[in-house]
Order: sequence, then structure tokens, then C-alpha cells
Amino acid sequence: MRTLFRAGALSAVAASAVLCLPAAAHATAPGDNGTVKIHDSATGEELRRNEPHVCTFYLDAFGFDRAQQVDWHIEAWAPTAGVKGETVRSGALTLDGEGHGRTADLTLPDGHYKLFWNFAGEKGSAKHKVFWTDCGEDATAPAPSASASPSASASEAPAETPAAEAAPSSSPSPQGGEGDLAETGNGAPVGLLSAAAAALLGAGGYLVLRRRRA
Repeated sequence: MRTLFRAGALSAVAASAVLCLPAAAHATAPGDNGTVKIHDSATGEELRRNEPHVCTFYLDAFGFDRAQQVDWHIEAWAPTAGVKGETVRSGALTLDGEGHGRTADLTLPDGHYKLFWNFAGEKGSAKHKVFWTDCGEDATAPAPSASASPSASASEAPAETPAAEAAPSSSPSPQGGEGDLAETGNGAPVGLLSAAAAALLGAGGYLVLRRRRA
């Protein structure tokens, strides 16, 4: 009887051990239990949100195994990629005792990209994130047109100067001409005619008086 009881107890222990093996293996398997986020450089490491539109940014990892080794790379992605799948940035990272780690701040030209996050013990494909970088590089485009306006106004200014200077030179000539004509028309001819008329009147009167006396 005691032998049957011991055999039953051993069978139960063995059966429970077999049933628990898959769960234990899944719980202790390294790798796929973490996540990685794209963070703006001004976002704190403790925030577990993803930011798919950034300028300067960093990669932030959470919940991986302690001291896990990570290799990552970023590829140019459609629709802005000149060559889709071209690696534009890469690096390696060792996570801390809590499975957390972050890269240094990164920058890329404005466009669309995809992060690939590979690590020791991963199963299946790498973790990945797609994101956009936009630093507003076109905001300074109107500047050249604003700088061109002073040169246009400067080029027009000399054209007006000769016209303003020409007006004084033309105005004195009519005044001088009219003054000269007045002096030559009313001066000597009028005086000579008056003197001749007086002489003729005087001679005529003398001849009349002389004729009467005779």
C-alpha cells in the first residue's frame, strides 16, 4: 500500500514538472520581452512613449534582460529614401541591470527612416520602428528675396538723381533770355526816335515863324 502511494506521488510530481517546463522556459528566455522607442532629445528617458516625428532624437530601450547586448541600425525608407534600405546610422549598446539603455542624441537629414533593433537571444525578426525627422530646414528659404529688395531700391535711386539735377539747369535760361530781350527792345531805339521827333517839330516851328515874318 505504501509503495503504491509513493509511486502515485512521484508520478504527480513528474507530471507537474513536465507541464511547467514550457512556461518556465518562456519566462526565462532572454530577448523578446523588451521594447524600444524613438524619443525627441527633450523627452525624458523615463517616459515610455514613442515619438515618430522628431528632429534631434535618441533610442530608448525598456524591459529587456539585464546587461543585454544590442546592435542597431537605421535605414533610409520610402517615400523619401534615395535608395531604400541604405543604412545611414548604426551602433551598439549594452543595457543596464534593469534592461534599460539609451543612445546618444542623433541627427539625420529631413526624411523617413526605419530603425532595426537586434539583440542577443532575439526570436524571429528584429524589433523595429519607423519615424520621420523634420528640423524645418525650409524655414529660411524666403531670406534671399528679402535681401534682394535693398539692391533693387539702390539701383533705382541713381536713375532719379540726374532728372532732379537737370531741372535747375534748364530753368535759368528762359529767364535770362527774356531779360536780355526786354533791355535791347526798349532801350536805345525808343530814345533815338523821341529825339528825332522833337528835332523835326522844332525845325518845323522855326520855318513857320520865319515865313510869317517875311
